[in-house]
Amino acid sequence: MIKGGNVGLAALSEDTGSVIVSLNWSSATGDGDADVSVLLLNGDGKVRGDADFYFYNNPAAADGSVQLLGKTPTAEGNEDRISLDLTAAPADVERIVVAASRYGGARFGDLGDLRVTLADRVGETLLGFSIEDADVESAFIFGELYRRGEEWKFRAVGQGYESGLAGLATDFGIDIDDDAADEAAADDSAADEETADDDAADEAADAAPEAVEQAPAPGAEGAPGIPARTATPTDRVTDEESAPAPARRPRTAKKKVTLPKVARKSLAENESWRAARLFPVSSLRYDREREMRATSVLLSVMTQVPEFGRRLTAAFGAPAGRMETFTEVSLPHGGNAPKRPDGVIRVERAGKLWTALVETKTNGNPLKSEQVQDYMDIAARRGYEAVITLSNDVALEGSPLVDVKVDGRRKHKVALWHLSWAEVAHHAQMLIRHEGVGNTAHAWLLQELLQYLQHENSGCHGFQNMGPAWVPVRNGIDSETLCQGDQRAIDVVESWDRLIRQVCLRLGGELGQKVLPVQRARRGTDQSSRRAAMADRLCEEGRLYAELRIEGTSGILAIVADLRTGKLRTSIEIPAPDQGYPLTWAKRLVRQLAEAPADLHVETLVEGQGGGPRGTLERLRPEPADMLPKGGARITGFRLSLFKGMGGARGNAESGFIRSVDDAVDRFHSGVVAHLGSRPARRP
Repeated sequence: MIKGGNVGLAALSEDTGSVIVSLNWSSATGDGDADVSVLLLNGDGKVRGDADFYFYNNPAAADGSVQLLGKTPTAEGNEDRISLDLTAAPADVERIVVAASRYGGARFGDLGDLRVTLADRVGETLLGFSIEDADVESAFIFGELYRRGEEWKFRAVGQGYESGLAGLATDFGIDIDDDAADEAAADDSAADEETADDDAADEAADAAPEAVEQAPAPGAEGAPGIPARTATPTDRVTDEESAPAPARRPRTAKKKVTLPKVARKSLAENESWRAARLFPVSSLRYDREREMRATSVLLSVMTQVPEFGRRLTAAFGAPAGRMETFTEVSLPHGGNAPKRPDGVIRVERAGKLWTALVETKTNGNPLKSEQVQDYMDIAARRGYEAVITLSNDVALEGSPLVDVKVDGRRKHKVALWHLSWAEVAHHAQMLIRHEGVGNTAHAWLLQELLQYLQHENSGCHGFQNMGPAWVPVRNGIDSETLCQGDQRAIDVVESWDRLIRQVCLRLGGELGQKVLPVQRARRGTDQSSRRAAMADRLCEEGRLYAELRIEGTSGILAIVADLRTGKLRTSIEIPAPDQGYPLTWAKRLVRQLAEAPADLHVETLVEGQGGGPRGTLERLRPEPADMLPKGGARITGFRLSLFKGMGGARGNAESGFIRSVDDAVDRFHSGVVAHLGSRPARRP
């Protein structure tokens, strides 16, 4: 589409009652990002109230008409997806505006490939619109859906705002409330006072008799102590206009319930006592038992906790409505014996049914193509909308877990979706620890589900095996006989990608923040070509590389698995401040890392050189000046690294490679990244 163009959805697909809107962008540096938001407008072009503004702290409408599905990495950047159930949109909503905004002075001109696409319920792309004139704008309306009689239409907008989301929100009637900001600023000021005093003292010592550089004001960019996920839409607007730090009041229609991360003190006499669980799992011994139990547990909780069920099914194009789930349903299959999918999900809305068949695998068992093919054929004949596969494996773009054939002669289309057990656990964790659910009973049910999934006997632990190619590839690297183009190296790279995505899900669920893999590739490179290039690099260097972007942190967390030395390296690069003196930077960094491991490696990055002075934190603590390069060379930043022995086995046992990667990332984040503070919170 071109800017300003519009099209009726009915002309593009027969079923557009539920659609998926995707916003895409890429970044040459790998760390460019934006926040999506959705506004529901009435006939006057204004929101009916603040609750009609949806963003990451208010991600879903109670009626299911809007749900932000989160980000997924692509070959060149990120894709942020939004589920819109147009049949559930209130009658007085005339327009649905889809926008995105940047924060901290970032502009959309720094991003590439700005694009919005719209897909129907089976995931088939219906239209696309690219924004090619982005420059200094910090907020953009990508497009909007609007009513014309009984029909919904899409308009390609592409309107930018230099004033950020504050200007956009004001145009559509969002209230800007400054009342609570002063109290929050006072809290942050007290937290920052000691650090500011220390920095000022260092500057005075380094620069004397020159003037002392002023410390950043509380709430200013770079000031510590502002949590990344407590901002509200109103708070973010006020910050865009240089107001004090954001108010910490939740922006929800009603209070949500979350559970504390640390359980209450147990009343058990000793550690051998085990708490009674709603979903007992210790007696499970066989794979068939695990599959049946896991399917029944998951589907029953989806029904009883609407927030959770809707969160999972919205991504598959399901409407918002009354949900019922079933297990071990017998369905006829032509002249053959009836087939029994592990589960069925049915959602009713306005007298219409949406139906999905569910095929489950646990304990690392692979999905079977012929089995999934049978369910796709049954779904097509019976007019069902989707087949959902669920297993320990993590799906990758461009690398399907099962190969199925779709009969193009059939008018009815069936969507094939995949869900990993790691994703199920992630969504449960986000709801009960960070975003909240409707009541305490729902929170308790999700907690019981999470306990079940994490039990060693459940078989639902996520991706757990690097595959049969792992040992031959390691042996080939040791003996220097692994050649470029070897399919086994590509298999290992695919397993590595799956592991990294699972690490992101697990860490994101713990932190309540978005954690995404960074994929640096030339524009136009598909996933298969990218993995082939990584496999060639593995053959040549014997190393696997990955980068994670953690919301709220100022750098990219890098992971290097060196198969030759058997070492894992986790690291982060911190840019040098724009102002101040090098010795002050060094002293400040040592203070920030007061609780970090003594074996942390600190390397000074010097302009035009491969690296500057380096040493362990234990050695540098008494003498921060040792971090300064000779001759006054310009410091561009610091690299912090931890090294750990790498597990050799391909599985998730205590000595396994997967476990060692998890442990390395956890240790580095909790021991290093968490002490560095966060960048300013994102605000509209």
